[in-house]
Amino acid sequence: MKRDPQPGAQNLREPQPISLDVLEEKYLKPGETGIDDLYRRVARALASVEKEPIRAEWEAKFLDNLYAGAIGAGRIMSAAGTDIQATLINCFVQPVGDCIQGFDDEGFPGIYEALREAAETMRRGGGVGYDFSRIRPRGAEVKGTHSMASGPCSYINVFDQSCSTVESAGARRGAQMGVLRIDHPDVLDFITAKRTPGRWNNFNVSVGVSDAFMEAVAGDQPWELVHKSKPGSKVMDKGAYQRSDGLWVYQSVSARELWDTIMKSAYDFAEPGILFLDKINQDNNLRYCEGIAATNPCGEQPLPSYGCCDLGPIILTNFVRNAFGFGGVPSFDFAAFEKAVATQVRALDNVLDVTFWPLEQQRKEAQDKRRIGVGFTGMGNTLAMLCVRYDREEGRKVAAQIAEHMRDAAYRASIELAKEKGAFPKFDANGYLERGTFASRLPESIRQAIRKHGIRNSHLLSIAPTGTVSLAFADNASNGIEPPFSWMYRRKKREHDGSTREYAVEDHAWRLYRDLGGDVDALPDYFVNALAMTAGEHIAMMEAVQPFVDTAISKTVNVPGDYPYEDFKNLYLQAWRASLKGMATYRPNTILGSVLDTGAPVAEAKPAPAPVVAPVDPMRTVIESRPKGALSAVADKIEYWTQEGHKTLYIVVSFLPVPAADGKGTVERAIEFFMPVGQNGESQQWITSTMRMLSLAARGGFLGRALSDMRKVAWDRGPVRLGTYEKADGTHVPMWHDSEVAAIAFALQNIIARRKQHTDTAAVATPHAPAAPELVGMSSGVMAGKKCPECGAHAMIRKDGCDYCTSCGHLGSCG
Repeated sequence: MKRDPQPGAQNLREPQPISLDVLEEKYLKPGETGIDDLYRRVARALASVEKEPIRAEWEAKFLDNLYAGAIGAGRIMSAAGTDIQATLINCFVQPVGDCIQGFDDEGFPGIYEALREAAETMRRGGGVGYDFSRIRPRGAEVKGTHSMASGPCSYINVFDQSCSTVESAGARRGAQMGVLRIDHPDVLDFITAKRTPGRWNNFNVSVGVSDAFMEAVAGDQPWELVHKSKPGSKVMDKGAYQRSDGLWVYQSVSARELWDTIMKSAYDFAEPGILFLDKINQDNNLRYCEGIAATNPCGEQPLPSYGCCDLGPIILTNFVRNAFGFGGVPSFDFAAFEKAVATQVRALDNVLDVTFWPLEQQRKEAQDKRRIGVGFTGMGNTLAMLCVRYDREEGRKVAAQIAEHMRDAAYRASIELAKEKGAFPKFDANGYLERGTFASRLPESIRQAIRKHGIRNSHLLSIAPTGTVSLAFADNASNGIEPPFSWMYRRKKREHDGSTREYAVEDHAWRLYRDLGGDVDALPDYFVNALAMTAGEHIAMMEAVQPFVDTAISKTVNVPGDYPYEDFKNLYLQAWRASLKGMATYRPNTILGSVLDTGAPVAEAKPAPAPVVAPVDPMRTVIESRPKGALSAVADKIEYWTQEGHKTLYIVVSFLPVPAADGKGTVERAIEFFMPVGQNGESQQWITSTMRMLSLAARGGFLGRALSDMRKVAWDRGPVRLGTYEKADGTHVPMWHDSEVAAIAFALQNIIARRKQHTDTAAVATPHAPAAPELVGMSSGVMAGKKCPECGAHAMIRKDGCDYCTSCGHLGSCG
């Protein structure tokens, strides 16, 4: 039987096309024709672990709760009730020890054992977060092999590639989070790693920061980079020493300079994020039996080793009555909301018994502590429907009130569940309620009930991003705790056949306001989007809600492109002083571009003007196929030398004019590569094949990454000489490459760079201006030099007395 629409959507017309498409593509299973079939499948699965006499009763309650708006996270909605051996858990944190194989001396899995565990988890659909801080630093002593360690960053490369391999094997790839402590000797390499385009694409990265470090920043104090592993002789020669606590000090740096390095990377590249580890551990209800050093990939769930995210958001917009004041005074139905929260606690607790576990360690951890994460989505829309502004004190008070009701309802429901099914096995009332834990700040009546009856779940609340769940099940209500991005935006969605379809995606609250008869040409001031508020107002919302959430909040602090750098640094200090558990920012700029393309609305909609966003990089947009007709092209003769002697090759590169990022004129983009027929040599086949693959990369918008990857290819026939680079004294010396593939990639980079320089010069030159000079190094932004030991690019120069890679930011020896 088809149910009535949810209260928050009762006046809307048909669902948005994007919502139906996402529902069908990501969540409906064979034989399911719509959301009713899906909800029945999920409710039946979650009730299957109930005792037989009450199973049907709870199936009906879970089904009613789904219609009310208490949905599961993506993995639950997709896989519950199917025969797929995929986990219903979104994310995990898994340990990585300080050894290659087996287990280290503290019992943590070695790097390749951890890699195997991660691959199995991702193969089953789960994302993974890791703390890589246990891995000994680059330059540390490795006694067993009488060698020097390569450091955690080199192994993160391996985890990154493994994730790509799992994805290419057909499984839905899970995201990854890499964490390194602020006192790890390789933290500078870690901070700057993602400045290199294409590096660690399958990772979010965050620095684990301590209160002691933040105090050192405030006091402009030195900061020691330490590890338990003994440094090698080269590091010892530079002054490394052992402290009284047994840790080895590899070097001492300025805390403020280190902080500035983090801030510059976050300002320009949106990473790394920051985790305030002391706050996370002080607040932890289980600090008596666990330590936390990492989070899941989106940051809302700090977790111990093998901990999991069992998440279920509640659609807040469904609980708004008389939205925007149409039909009466707008209000939030707290009674209905608390009922939905209570049922959601039981549903998510059941997930822990229904799900397939990729690893036995994950199952045991979950059963011992029974962590769950009731959350919400649609907060930004809900506040607008209640006629209050997200970025004002009134909006923050309403948000905090909703979060407080959610907290109390969830903890009471878990206590009732403990009466029926028992407390989680690791429960200890004294430790759980110890002063300083989140539970110690609960209302007195709840604390007394916990001490008397125990509690079923160690943690109950988590504010996660909702992504496609919000699109598919909540009519594109604003994501999680976030305000809306735009009232309407254009979204490009890739279809199964490789084509791209563009949608006009409308914000739920804006759409509802229009359909209720509101004038979207003159929106009330409580319609405020993410880019129309200050960074401080974003943080203030987190500060208002975090006291009522026992784990953490995933939220992006949007920062305008012209936001002053010094003010930007202060945002993170503000977050620390506000006792937040972490923070991530996004500042649109020419390096990052923008995620969504806001465009003109459909004719009937007439929304408010879309906010201005950063221009899209014309070199990275997807070109579906080669345009018909002739293209402007360059044929270049490439000469290089291998151990077999002198070789000559002709390559043709075609260019396509595309609109410039600023909308003024056009720029030329390499779009096609080929090798003319008739050339001799055993390498012709692989070169022809490579040219075709590069043509696909060029049209797909990732040519730069493809060429960069080719530059790293090595072979066993000795170096290849091609080109020169300029030394500091002005002399040119030959440039060597690790393979013929790498040399050809270098040549292609130069062809593209010369073409760009030629067209740039022609645009401003007089008719008699000289031609642009030929480049002798690498293309713009990367300087030629010796081979970098970290990324393999021939881009290591001497800078400020140190070896510095202009490709990946790796800092080598100094002095």
